[in-house]
Amino acid sequence: MKHQGLELNQPPCRARKSPIAAACVLSACLALGLAARPSGAAAAEVAQVKIGIARTMSDVGYYVADAMGYFKDEGIEVTMTPFNSAAQMMAPLGIGDLDVGGGTVSAGFYNSIGRGINTKIVADQSSMKPGYGYSSLMVRKDLVDSGRYKTIADLKGMKVAIGAPGTGTASALNETLKTGGLKYSDVEVVYLGFPEHLPAFLNKGIDAALSNEPTMTLEIEQGAAVRIVGNDVTYPDQQTAVVFYSERFIKNRHDVAERFMRAYIRGVRLYNDALKDGRLAGPSANQIIPILTKYTSTKDEAMFRRIIPSAVNPNGEVNLAGLKRDLAFFRELGLIESKDVSADGVVDGSFVKAAVGTLGPYKAAKGP
Repeated sequence: MKHQGLELNQPPCRARKSPIAAACVLSACLALGLAARPSGAAAAEVAQVKIGIARTMSDVGYYVADAMGYFKDEGIEVTMTPFNSAAQMMAPLGIGDLDVGGGTVSAGFYNSIGRGINTKIVADQSSMKPGYGYSSLMVRKDLVDSGRYKTIADLKGMKVAIGAPGTGTASALNETLKTGGLKYSDVEVVYLGFPEHLPAFLNKGIDAALSNEPTMTLEIEQGAAVRIVGNDVTYPDQQTAVVFYSERFIKNRHDVAERFMRAYIRGVRLYNDALKDGRLAGPSANQIIPILTKYTSTKDEAMFRRIIPSAVNPNGEVNLAGLKRDLAFFRELGLIESKDVSADGVVDGSFVKAAVGTLGPYKAAKGP
């Protein structure tokens, strides 16, 4: 919270009739003003950083860094603006209305690069690690109970929901279908926001979906759908969400961008200390869960203990192989406008390298 001038509980300086008294009061006021002014590194103006978030579990690194004061430690104050998807962040990132964005890498991102917008992927925000399949194939429960669905091959001709077209979720669905000998075109793909999957199952509007947490757990607990397999099994190490930096942020405020990354990596590391056996059950879970209930729309702490959380690299590196596979799939669908864009060309690993160089490699916390 920023304050102008003196602290609110300081008494006001009042004029006195005596010149000597007035001089004393003036000296006291000046002393208070000097005392209130920070010195050294803290004297620098607080840097304002605008972040676009997709309101998913993968935003946790920003939430933790803000709640724990890590951004403040770096002289940064953040503003988080919600978007329905990372694809909607590309335009404001391109013109500098956002400094940072977080979410899934889409075909739209690569097309913006082809049009000359030089946004960069700078860090991991979420990736598929064994036991942390927070995105999974869900099939409507009555189809499983009746035997209409037995294996992934039975999805042929069914209506399957994903979050949005041309995204990493579409690529994940493609990889899942491959395990059943199916092609992407063998199912009817529909686009629904992840929270909308639950009512669509209950209304029998969809047959299957790639749902994210906490919707997955709600679908199971309300008897709407059955979890078939996690993306951590069908598409291990997929780079499901990333941190984007705008070109202006990198070029015009490089020092702030480096400081931001240090704070973000600290947040990610405390979050990693909360992970254990595919749940939020690690040493720092009791710190992380209240942060999640504060910053997200899910206010039930018990829900966070039941869901499968997302995984994120505590040293920040992105999985280039996963990005390349997704880009190849987007090209197969004819969604990429330029032949010249590549996954290698959109990744800038210098910020995580600098952050880890200062913080040191991640060491997991020890606890009960």
